[in-house]
Amino acid sequence: MLRSRFAPLLGVGLLAAGLLVGVQVQDAVSGSEDVEQLRKIEEAYEYISRAYVERVDSAQLAEDAIEGMLAGLDPHSIYISAEEMNRVRESFDAGFDGVGIFYEFVEGRQDKDTLVVLMPIAGGPSDEAGLQPGDRILQIDGETAVGIDQDGVQSRLKGPRGTTVDLQVKRPGYRETLDYTITRDRVPLETVIAAYMVDDETGLIKLQRFARTSHDEVKAAIEDLQAQGMQRLVLDLRGNAGGLLDQAYQIADEFLSAGEMVVYTESRHPSNRSQYRATAGGVYETQPMIVLVDENSASASEIVAGALQDHDRAYLIGRRTFGKGLVQQQFPMSDGSVLQMTVSRYYTPSGRLIQTPYEAGGGDEAYYEAKVAIREAVEDQLAPDGGKVDASAFGTDVPDSLVFKTDSGRLVYGGGGVLPDFIVEADTLAPALRTVIGKNIDNEFARVDIERRGAAFRQQWEGRERDFVRSFRLTDADFDRFLSYAADHGTPVVATRAADTEADVLVRDEAEAVRDEVETRIKAFMARRLYDADAFYPVVGQIDPSLQEAMRHWREAQSLAQVSR
Repeated sequence: MLRSRFAPLLGVGLLAAGLLVGVQVQDAVSGSEDVEQLRKIEEAYEYISRAYVERVDSAQLAEDAIEGMLAGLDPHSIYISAEEMNRVRESFDAGFDGVGIFYEFVEGRQDKDTLVVLMPIAGGPSDEAGLQPGDRILQIDGETAVGIDQDGVQSRLKGPRGTTVDLQVKRPGYRETLDYTITRDRVPLETVIAAYMVDDETGLIKLQRFARTSHDEVKAAIEDLQAQGMQRLVLDLRGNAGGLLDQAYQIADEFLSAGEMVVYTESRHPSNRSQYRATAGGVYETQPMIVLVDENSASASEIVAGALQDHDRAYLIGRRTFGKGLVQQQFPMSDGSVLQMTVSRYYTPSGRLIQTPYEAGGGDEAYYEAKVAIREAVEDQLAPDGGKVDASAFGTDVPDSLVFKTDSGRLVYGGGGVLPDFIVEADTLAPALRTVIGKNIDNEFARVDIERRGAAFRQQWEGRERDFVRSFRLTDADFDRFLSYAADHGTPVVATRAADTEADVLVRDEAEAVRDEVETRIKAFMARRLYDADAFYPVVGQIDPSLQEAMRHWREAQSLAQVSR
């Protein structure tokens, strides 16, 4: 199974650069030893194709050979078939029809890959249905998805708009599997999925990935929020798995002063050693700024977060990031397929290598286990008062070789991912909330409830999104209807939890304990249906622990803004 992934790419993205490196690589194998080894590969191919007991598929044989060569490299050097390459290019365009997920294959037992949701595309069918990053897709329309390949994913998940597909997923932290029916639709590909005023002076921009239009979208969002009175900015990079390097550089440039290093790359090939420095004229260079990150913030997200942290430009809040510090470049093959191969490592301005350590040829499973181990090492040291602790507390447990300093002398750390300045423990959902979210009951009830309220309700709130966010409230009767809806649609509601109570039921007193969270989520889904996809975020932000934590740290962000001027 080829270790290919349909995911945002971190690479130079320039064909000319790829061709230039290709020439250099060709020159590098011109020595007698390299030529001899290349000839050995050709001989093996000829022997197998001509003498093997059964006829072999020459195309598959070539791909297997490529797989074998890449297996001994790093986890992010992959082969992309011609068909998949077309889909990758499509992912950076305006939109397409489908279920709307970015996904990856994680190597599983008995060499059978597992299909994992990297992230649902905001406003798309999977996002609407309730899929979440990290969901492992076990079945598609009743048939196993374990061991599925790229062609299988495309043939079974893609389809005409309006058709449905049934998925069974295993969600981390849930004992039971979850079932979803997703209606295929047009998938939007805007990368700024939310830009709004949290309060009268605080703006928030949520960037889902780094695609061709991301810099323009972020710049426009900043200017729009400034026109609304924004004096301080929250840049939300949680769940952002990365994308194009040039977009990460341009976005960071909007926040940094002329001449400041954004990122630099190192490689054995001089043409792949680069420095990216900020230019003059950024739209938001001096005012306070907080960046939100988590374990799903990767590659391009880490470039932006690392640069802003190293220059004391922003205060980082959340959890240690993914840890991808390798830059890939695409090398086109004659049949339209591509080798997406690591050509350099990137470093933050202070000299940090963000890449999680890996063993060449160790496989995906060991690589991801290393990431989990690093994250758990942080969580083991969290303070007992809700899991929040200043990151400087980790200094005594980090080797000197992984300790770096920001422009003002603050300690920051390498060794796999960006460690925030302030760590927020991963959300631990109460049982009732876990059931509501896992079974998508809040979203489905919001749809039904808006239909019940009718045209008068829509007319009442038409054009009044900010008023809806601030003043609309669900009543006691609404919450009772919600519980009745859950009971009528496959989730029993019981008075108390007994020893034999099944996990996928709602216990009334447990539901009452998280009523505020449930009602806020229902309201958020109602806002999405009344207005548009990004209307969800101003509402759900009211119960977002990381965002609420950020709003308590503007003093630190203000101090950094003064230092960085």
